[in-house]
Amino acid sequence: MMQQYREIKKQYPDAILMYRLGDFYEMFFDDALLASRELDLVLTGRDCGQEQRAPMCGVPFHSVDSYIARLVAKGYKIAICEQVEDPALAKGLVKREVIRVITPGTVFESQMLDEGRNNYLCCVLLEPDCAGLCFADVSTGLAEVAVLQPPDLPGKIINELAKFVPSEILLSPGAAAEKRLRDYLAQIGLTTAETLAEEAFDPAACEAELMRHFAQAGMGADARRQMGLDEEPAAKRALGAALGYLRQLQREGQCSIRQVECYGESQFMRLNASSRRNLELCETMRGREKRGSLLWVLDKTRTAMGKRLLRAWLERPLTHLPRITRRQSAVEELVQVSELRLDVLELLSEMHDLERLMARVVYQSANAREIQAVSASLALLPGLKAALAPARSELLTRLRGEIDPLDDMCRLIDATLTENPSATIREGGMIREGYCAELDELRALEKDGKGGLVGIQNKEQDATGIKKLKVGFNRVFGYYIEVSNAYKELVPEHYIRKQTLANCERYITPERKELEARVLGAGERIVKLEIEIFTQLREELAGQYRRVRRSAGAAAELDVLCSLAEVAAARNYCRPEVNDGDEIEIIEGRHPVIELMLDGAPFVSNNTALNRKDCRCAVITGPNMAGKSTYMRQVALITLMAQVGSFVPAERATIGMADAIFTRVGASDDLASGQSTFMVEMKEVAQILKDATPKSLLIFDEIGRGTSTFDGMSIARAVLEHAADPRRLGAKTLFATHYHELTELEGGIAGVRNFAVAVKRRGDDITFLRRIVRGAADGSYGVEVAKLAGVPETVIRRARAILRELEEQERAKLRATGQAALYDMEIAVESAAETLSLSESETTLQSLQLADFVSSLQSVELDTLTPLEALTKLYDIVKQAKAFG
Repeated sequence: MMQQYREIKKQYPDAILMYRLGDFYEMFFDDALLASRELDLVLTGRDCGQEQRAPMCGVPFHSVDSYIARLVAKGYKIAICEQVEDPALAKGLVKREVIRVITPGTVFESQMLDEGRNNYLCCVLLEPDCAGLCFADVSTGLAEVAVLQPPDLPGKIINELAKFVPSEILLSPGAAAEKRLRDYLAQIGLTTAETLAEEAFDPAACEAELMRHFAQAGMGADARRQMGLDEEPAAKRALGAALGYLRQLQREGQCSIRQVECYGESQFMRLNASSRRNLELCETMRGREKRGSLLWVLDKTRTAMGKRLLRAWLERPLTHLPRITRRQSAVEELVQVSELRLDVLELLSEMHDLERLMARVVYQSANAREIQAVSASLALLPGLKAALAPARSELLTRLRGEIDPLDDMCRLIDATLTENPSATIREGGMIREGYCAELDELRALEKDGKGGLVGIQNKEQDATGIKKLKVGFNRVFGYYIEVSNAYKELVPEHYIRKQTLANCERYITPERKELEARVLGAGERIVKLEIEIFTQLREELAGQYRRVRRSAGAAAELDVLCSLAEVAAARNYCRPEVNDGDEIEIIEGRHPVIELMLDGAPFVSNNTALNRKDCRCAVITGPNMAGKSTYMRQVALITLMAQVGSFVPAERATIGMADAIFTRVGASDDLASGQSTFMVEMKEVAQILKDATPKSLLIFDEIGRGTSTFDGMSIARAVLEHAADPRRLGAKTLFATHYHELTELEGGIAGVRNFAVAVKRRGDDITFLRRIVRGAADGSYGVEVAKLAGVPETVIRRARAILRELEEQERAKLRATGQAALYDMEIAVESAAETLSLSESETTLQSLQLADFVSSLQSVELDTLTPLEALTKLYDIVKQAKAFG
């Protein structure tokens, strides 16, 4: 046996071999040491013909899935070695083979997967002139392929990896050598990345793999043409390599991939890895949790299929206006016709995960209870189709047409399976009475034979005159006749002694052995026949995969649309007008996540007006914690939601489609690669300026920190000028900064406008009003924010003293150049603004007037004024100041 184990292990040196022994899967040698450590198993040993015993540990076969799930989650490969012949018929050692290798990207067991996200195996072909990508989810049977074009192929591949988040990656030799790609995989901690041999991507080999797969799946040339693979050779090779890898790992070469979709770069909004992270689309940055993300707000889906599709929609906002409009119209109808939405949601609440159940059917691993779950879900389809009868929007009407009632499959399953089948097919008890005449006859024979023990016993007692005679059955001797020692003299001659016990003798007779053969043979034949019938049922269902998958896809899309409508109705969202223009206008916009987090407390809404003419770039100043970052993310999320097809948190919104959203928010080191916070920031800025177009939306939050003041200010200004200038980039930009010198660009560069977060100050205390108003902030309020954060009062007092010293030093410098009068006037105006005490109703208008005044004051170029110009300017300032009373 140990020789057999070693021979099999040689074939799978990089996998943990789980070797079936009776009711356990055993692991030996290094595999045992590793598994005992990772799974907290007791390590034992077994004699193996050597001086030392082989380390050994094992897990019960009936609970092996939970142990496999833990190992796969840590990135290990698992090879499952089973007995492939009947031990009763085997001569010598039972034959064993590896029937399947499980890797993180090839799991299809539901208990090992997160129902709310796809589990992708990614295959990357990187060549000098293009890149082919395949993302295959064997748990649902869907593969998505794409071809990426230069420039910056590694960067584009990284963005696609961030979009799909695969759990396992297969690389071509060229891709594996690309440093940026390798660094990214190390950064995200994806250890299950394997470089395939060049032969795996050979065009002829990939073509043969596709032909073999499509023939096995019953997919003809028409289906292949519909997939568009022939026009994309690189995508075809990536898909072929992935299918070849799956065929090597799966039992008998079976593969669930039955649907292949080609997508193009231009179909979806571009979102790089840092933008997805900063916007917290599906998980938060800190805890990587769903709660606190945009997905958490919008996910009111009722099915696992819908949860996965909603995540995919958020990860891939559209850039195709007709598709966006169709989704919006469907959501609008579901918002307005609540009865339609509630009817659909009620039916979807009872639906199982058809996509993953059918993948298990294709793999021939689904049990009878899972087949029944398929039937229960299919039984909901006619009602779902009927519920959509009143629908008028184009998308809802199309989805109604895509729903196949699948009555024939329901009837077949219900006619075949019992209402409460066994959990495993080896137990029998799956096939309904009346479905198979031969099976019914065998069951009657088994029932009559085992149930006739009393009759046999009475008959033998009458024939022998032994009143204490008993007839019994056990697995060792089968049927036997037991006679106590007191009646041994009455035992007939045709009884054959089989066993002697202390107080009795056990006998068999030729007639009883004949009955036993018939009854026991019936039991074995029943199990075999049930397995045959059930296997045939699964094969018939697998042949209907595409029909079921189409209906399941329609149900999932309905689930997502109803979820978006449910949130829109509950949170008072509006339908945005999405167009091909360049304007983003949002009236009373709100941050969807923070608004929900406030749990009923009022959220201060804000307006936004960006376009590529007179307000292309908004420079936003104000203190920390006042709401600048919230506001900018809010604009980005509303734009993204609109292009998903969702309603948005605002009173009214017009969204000119963005081809990409880029964000540079927050600060973090990358210590593993030796990069400082500032270096990480500069790399992200460089990539944004390289990839952005005039149709992009840019979010910059505090560019230039982490270096000297003048260095940082210079970089921030240069980035702002580049983003705002239409001769260079000219993209719609939100630019938050503490460098107040940048507000001077208003009037200097067309399209740059200053905005600030309104603040109310009373003495040394400040209140953040969370309102974005026109003009520049009158200070950074850094010391006040430090006080709010709980910095000790002694430190606060010292900070204020240092601040006064620095301001006095600045005044002295200006006085030496004859400009102190203007500086004193500026300080006086700022002080007056800080001590203004306004009621809530007066704040907005007077803040705007004051902001305009301060903005004009800050725009004065002191170094260039002549004495006469300085006197004239001073006269204007005093006149404006008197207007404030």
